Parts: sequence; structure tokens; C-alpha cells
Amino acid sequence: MTAENNQPLSGNAMPRFAGIATMMRLPHVESPDGLDAAFIGVPLDIGTSNRAGARFGPRQIRTESALIRPYNMATGAAPFDTLQVADLGDVPINTYSIEKSMTIIGDFYDRVLAAGCKPLTMGGDHTIALPILRALHRRHGPVALVHVDAHADINEEMFGEPIAHGTPFRRAVEEGLLDCQRVFQIGLRGTGYAADDFDWPRAQGFTVVQAHEVWYQSLAPLMVQVRERIGQAPVYITFDIDGLDPSFAAGTGTPEIGGLTVPQGLEIIRGCRGLNVVGGDLVEVAPPYDPSGNTALLGANLLYEMLCVLPGVTQR
Repeated sequence: MTAENNQPLSGNAMPRFAGIATMMRLPHVESPDGLDAAFIGVPLDIGTSNRAGARFGPRQIRTESALIRPYNMATGAAPFDTLQVADLGDVPINTYSIEKSMTIIGDFYDRVLAAGCKPLTMGGDHTIALPILRALHRRHGPVALVHVDAHADINEEMFGEPIAHGTPFRRAVEEGLLDCQRVFQIGLRGTGYAADDFDWPRAQGFTVVQAHEVWYQSLAPLMVQVRERIGQAPVYITFDIDGLDPSFAAGTGTPEIGGLTVPQGLEIIRGCRGLNVVGGDLVEVAPPYDPSGNTALLGANLLYEMLCVLPGVTQR
């Protein structure tokens, strides 16, 4: 720990309902230089297929994150003791063009990664995972993936478009961005268009864990298997909030019943401790469908948990 490490603004220094909304009330900085990790907003939702609104996700997640304190009382993680962390603000996406936004996002993350900074991203819809994975591939080569979602997001196209929130992992496979034998998709469920909808990812080498297979179960044993398979390969965590049941996270664009519980979501992220985590995202929070703010609050806490499992975080 250094005396210069950024710390979240205390609720005793400024009421939690006041002040400028940054992630966990950390400083907002313009450059990733000197940072070990950074929270980044990508307010893009023109890739959605049902209910839009995830463009407002980063702003609302930041607002709700004011409730989060710096020390993880469950795991003992003290991320701000050893990591320099800040909020880099939002990527200035092109709200009229997915294609142009892919380049804008990729260029932004190239700069972040070149600085040795690990990105933790607030979406936005799941389309944003593709340019982030492209940037990670340019730095690390193919990465392992822990993917929590109700949907596999491996569509060939959507309305004839190759890039949307239902296609990023099909494109990622085609472009060689993923270490396919080290990809885990957890929480998949719902109705489909054909009986073999989840067979394509399995054929690529993905491990698919459907939600009904783990109802009422701890996911700690599954995460032992994940750690054994991934080892020290670079791994990215991508967490669609609709992976959790809508009784916990109703504020999303494509909800599916019968999802994972909040404790299971926490077990997945906490189970990534010890892995070579190179970044993570939390996507598809749609505040227009989240009047209580609970979905955004959950998203903020899951991003904090990702921070807590980054390499170099001390455990008290």
C-alpha cells in the first residue's frame, strides 16, 4: 500500500446521497497511466433486441455504488490497499453506429491496456464485449472466459446484422479471440428457436452450465473445476445481469425466469480469485426498468467483487 493510493470517498466525509457520482466515489481521471485498474462506462445500447435503456446503466451503477465501502467483509479483500484505482469515465461511443462504436471502444481499451491498467466495465449492452475482447487479444492473445448470462450470445446474425448483443461470442470465436477450451458459460436458460441452440458453443469446446442444472446448489464446486481448467491463462469475466433471476435483477432488457441467485453470482466471481483476471464487465443493466435501483446496486456490487479478485489484491 502507498500513501498515494486512491480511496473511495467516505460516507462520513460526504453523505452518500451527495457529491459527484463516480464509481464508488473514486477520483475521476482522464488517463489510465499509473492505474492498476479502472472502472469504465460504455453507454451503448443500440445492439439491444428487446427493451433498450442500458445506455443509462453506467450512470445509475455509479449512483448506486455510493453505498459500497472499501473493504470486503466476506472475503477479506482490501483492493485499495494495494491497487491504484480510479474512474476513467465513459467511452464516447457513436450512438448512431455500431460499426463506428466498435472502433471507438477498441481504440479506448487499447490505450487502457497499454498503460498496464485492468478494465472493469459498466455497460451498456453485451455488444461491447466484442471490441473489448479484440483489444485484450491484441495484448494477451486468446483469453479464457467466464461468461454469466441467460443467453449464449452466439447467434450467426440478428436481423441480418453480424454485430449485436446476441452475436459477440460467435464473432469472438471466428476471430480467434477466445481460448475455447477454457470458456465457461453459466446460467444459460429460457426458450429457444431450436433444440440445439446451445450445441454450437459446446461444439467449439465451451463448457455450458445451464441454470436448471444448478438450481438450489452452491457453485463453489463448479468454480474449483473452472480454476483447474483455466490455470494461469489470462481470463476475462463477462457478466450479463440477466444471468441472475429477474426476481433479483428485473431492470434488464431480456429477462428470463429461473435464473441464478445473487449468492450464486457472488460465488462465481469470488471463485475467480487466484486466476489471472485481466478484466471484467457487467452489462445489460437498464435503469428505465429498475425503478428501485436494486438492479444497478447489484451490478455495482458485482463490479466491486471483480475488483476484489484481481491479481495483487491483499486479503486481510
